Amino acid sequence: MTDLIVSPTALGFAVVLVLVALGVNLREKIGLERDLVVGVLRAVVQLTVVGYVLTYIIRVDRLWLTALMVAIILFNAALNARKRANGIPHAFAISLLAIGTATVTTITLLVVARAVRFTPSQIVPISGMISSNAMVAIGLAYRSMNASFHDQRQGVMERLALGADLKQASRHIVQAAIRTGMAPTIDSAKTVGIVSLPGMMSGLIFAGVDPTKAIMYQIMVTFMLMAATSIGSVIACYLAYPGYYNDDMQLK
Repeated sequence: MTDLIVSPTALGFAVVLVLVALGVNLREKIGLERDLVVGVLRAVVQLTVVGYVLTYIIRVDRLWLTALMVAIILFNAALNARKRANGIPHAFAISLLAIGTATVTTITLLVVARAVRFTPSQIVPISGMISSNAMVAIGLAYRSMNASFHDQRQGVMERLALGADLKQASRHIVQAAIRTGMAPTIDSAKTVGIVSLPGMMSGLIFAGVDPTKAIMYQIMVTFMLMAATSIGSVIACYLAYPGYYNDDMQLK
């Protein structure tokens, strides 16, 4: 494998690219200047801290430390998904259950199939990939449900008045939310290799792995993410939609 070292000079050029993006935002008055600066600073700090933590965890190679790191990832993913829930009751608990189930189920299947080994160097990065994609999918699903229950309020009330139960009255909204949550992952799968060369594949090729083997890993990751976003979106949506109703089966 080839040694790939990012020099301070290369990082300096990367900072110039960020400054270009910042300049465009200032010139066009887009309003994302603060978010850009905060995002860059947080990325540097968080990645630096995580880099040292992962170095320690990989070197020590203890089961409980690996499990703790995965739990921290799941907790933060659920916390961020909750921010997009916009008033959905118990959104954090629902998000944690959905993301946790999707992540643990997917990793368990991969370990049983011996596609990955239960070592920190493999489990922690894969947990991050799965939980982040599930987090985005669930956040999109929450937004879709919020918009649909607001825009289609009259139709839902009419279904309830005609004798439909909560599940029947909400089914079309829940299904649309699940589709919205899964759409980015499905679109990415359709264009992978043609439009984009994803991180897993590119990283392995950079590291000197044969491209045909890197492709196999990327196929595995693509299938893994599709399964995870599907599981996470379904669990989150079906647990969240009753929160839009009160005890009298009326929309809040």
